[in-house]
Amino acid sequence: MTTQEIRKKYLDFFQKQQHVIVPSASLLPENDPTTLFTGSGMQPMVPFLLGQPHPMGTRIADSQKCFRSGDIEEVGDNRHTTFFEMLGNWSLGDYFKTEQIRWMWAFLTEELKLDPSRLYFTCFRGNETLGIPKDTEAAEQWQSLLQEAGVSAEIVDFSERDGMQGGRIFYYDEKKNWWSRSGVPGKMPVGEPGGPDTEMFWDFGEDLKLHEQSQWKDEPCHVNCDCGRFVEIGNNVFMQYQKTEQGFEQLPQKNVDFGGGLERMAAAVRDNQDVFTIDLFDGAREIIESMSGRTYGAVEGETYAFRVILDHLRAATFVVADGAFPSNKDQGYFTRRLIRRSVRFAKNLGIETSFTARVVEAYIETYKGHYPDLESKKQQIIDEIEKEELKFRKTLEQGIKQFEQVVSGKETGSASGAAPGKQIISATEAFDLYQSFGFPIELTEELAKERGLSVDLEGFQVEKEKHQALSRAGAEQKFKGGLSDHSDMSVKYHTATHLLHAAILKILGPHATQKGSNITPERLRFDFAHGEKMTDEQKQQVETLVNAAIERDYPVTFEILPIEEAKKKGAIGLFEDNYGEQVKVYTVGDPSGVPQADPSAETFSREFCGGPHVEHTGLLGKFRIVKEEACSAGVRRIKAVLE
Repeated sequence: MTTQEIRKKYLDFFQKQQHVIVPSASLLPENDPTTLFTGSGMQPMVPFLLGQPHPMGTRIADSQKCFRSGDIEEVGDNRHTTFFEMLGNWSLGDYFKTEQIRWMWAFLTEELKLDPSRLYFTCFRGNETLGIPKDTEAAEQWQSLLQEAGVSAEIVDFSERDGMQGGRIFYYDEKKNWWSRSGVPGKMPVGEPGGPDTEMFWDFGEDLKLHEQSQWKDEPCHVNCDCGRFVEIGNNVFMQYQKTEQGFEQLPQKNVDFGGGLERMAAAVRDNQDVFTIDLFDGAREIIESMSGRTYGAVEGETYAFRVILDHLRAATFVVADGAFPSNKDQGYFTRRLIRRSVRFAKNLGIETSFTARVVEAYIETYKGHYPDLESKKQQIIDEIEKEELKFRKTLEQGIKQFEQVVSGKETGSASGAAPGKQIISATEAFDLYQSFGFPIELTEELAKERGLSVDLEGFQVEKEKHQALSRAGAEQKFKGGLSDHSDMSVKYHTATHLLHAAILKILGPHATQKGSNITPERLRFDFAHGEKMTDEQKQQVETLVNAAIERDYPVTFEILPIEEAKKKGAIGLFEDNYGEQVKVYTVGDPSGVPQADPSAETFSREFCGGPHVEHTGLLGKFRIVKEEACSAGVRRIKAVLE
């Protein structure tokens, strides 16, 4: 049974149960500012789950395209993917638990012919504090169906210490068996719908020794263990509550929201725990094997690289088709990351030439029957992804040149902090390659090994975690930077001074460096070195450059660097001598690019600064110079506003 046939069987089955089959919504949500992507089948259905009438009635089913950007780092094992299809059916105030559980049992055991003795189930344990009861109804229904099929079905409260306890149906807490877009009940915002769920698992079998070979081998195995023996293939959510100021109240209508991973169901039907062996990946996998000369599954490290490429280019194909072209902001940032990670891991397989177009074309061929828009947009999808691939290949080349600089001279003498005589690439050097040139640590390790060098991996992880912590702190505006206040307008004006500084240097020359600034919520004042009055044409050119950068909507990011490294990367700024050994550097544009104040460039400016700043330049509005005047001998002053 092919994966395409499983999708069709599911939709046909629920059509027989009087469900209207609707097409998948876009991966880019409409009218939902809370998220960048459609990450679940229920996401487009929220208004109807809250009571708004669906134009197609109260019984709906579909196969929804989903993308979860948070899973990018998880990809590489045998079951995680960023893109997937979620088979879904909904009851909008129509049927409830009894019908849904019986239908899912029939679909799994009769339509897909899955062995009932290898199915396991979990239900919600309840939360007395919140007044939400244990879901005994769902547990008892599963028990009855299993017993009818001749399968022993004990219901037990899951215990981390005791594992399976001979059970077939398990009560778990809200971390596992409660569903809302925002997680557990305590984290749900007022107005958010949610409810208990009951999940279905397929057992790939103890004889595979998956648990004994995993990092969890010393802990009891259970259905939610990550060893790979059990895989969740479906989840019935009983969407019956809404968070209110007073607590949890019943929704006006009780809803059912089923979501089942198409790819995981296919893996269960094939009885192969590796989701990347299902037929949807066949065409792409064969092309990668052909271009690399490697075989999927032959070498563990290479299999990891295969999986990253297979997942990421499939995801990129679909998100580009829905309009998320590679860029530095919003959804496009993740598209770019998917493509660049694919190129990185292709290098691990020995693929040194352009390859993405052929892999993407294979996916379009596989999916065009169910998603005809892939065929109609084929050339645009291929062009966008291949263009990003070629661009990143150049970045990789620059990174390799930087690597050569890092290792030059390491044949003699010890690296700082290393044991006598042992040559290492330091944590700082490895992290700079990672942060500035997109080098995965694995690539740095591989190149270092060829030179007889080692890499400070533990230190690298510390540097990475430190950077992530600083980034979070920056998002919370814990790093205050020389402003009289931190109102939204002051922060906007602060960011505008960076654009202005870069534009002045571009128009007037490298001598026109910053000499001071003063920012209020009403305007910015910027002093710079220049011996004569600016012409009207020069002022107009500066305004045009700044507004072009605003319109380009560059991302604004920061990193913490050693001061000499920051200077090497082209960072400019005032009072450089007053900074410590580590400095905070803000980049307007691509952090891996070279700063040049040109709206066609990927990176507009890079500057020493304490922050805070807006997250992207499009928030600034229109920039206008109000006045340009003398400040002191050889120093001019600009006053400007944002409108």
